[in-house]
Amino acid sequence: MPEFNTTLDGLSVPTGPIMDKLINTQIDQLGNRLRKGSPTENDLILLNKYRGSFTEAYESVITVLREQLQLEPTGRPAKSTHSIIEKLQRESIRLSQVQDIAGCRVVVAGMIEQDRAVMALRSIFADVSVVDRRKNPSYGYRAVHIIPRISVKLIEIQIRTQLQHLWAELSERLSDRTDPAIKYGGGPKEVQQSLAEFSKGMAMLEVIKQGVIDLKINVDTSDTSEERKKRLEEELQKAGKYIMMGAQKLAIYLM
Repeated sequence: MPEFNTTLDGLSVPTGPIMDKLINTQIDQLGNRLRKGSPTENDLILLNKYRGSFTEAYESVITVLREQLQLEPTGRPAKSTHSIIEKLQRESIRLSQVQDIAGCRVVVAGMIEQDRAVMALRSIFADVSVVDRRKNPSYGYRAVHIIPRISVKLIEIQIRTQLQHLWAELSERLSDRTDPAIKYGGGPKEVQQSLAEFSKGMAMLEVIKQGVIDLKINVDTSDTSEERKKRLEEELQKAGKYIMMGAQKLAIYLM
């Protein structure tokens, strides 16, 4: 992957271990001032320059997704100033460690395609971390996040299945209508519980879908195959129950 220069106070400087450490220190000092609130005009100018410094790395990731993986991402080259400040105030994190200053999203059909995309991206990027929120969701949110480091820039790639994306869109809508804190585990407890039930049902459907595909690939007329079919039917009933429970409660907040 290409190396990029880093922008510091409007100047383009070459990256390197010593320079990176110096730049990160100044970025984190800026983050500390932003976290305290009432940022100065100069702080906002510096933050805007920092946001803009991710553009080239972001575009390189978009190119990889489109040209090498034939995936069509949606996203933004830089998180808004307001969102960055809110995140610093909400979480105990340094500005230089924020992984989603720039990022994009890819929605794929199911878990097979999701795993395939994750494996491909891990092989393409030399320096990459993976956050798998499928088994351990964040307040019901499930997806796999790939965070490659392009030079010193972290770019977040969200890989969601269609069902995971449906849940995330529902959560976003509820946050807009009811309470922005819903996305971060806040808001009415009934909404959080219902979203968790809905998320669990969706996750079970993903597993059932995978099981059905496995049965189609490995055609087997043995009793073992029949037992698997029976288990899938039972799991489907459970998944439907969780989804219906969540949907009925959430409908009140969406009317």
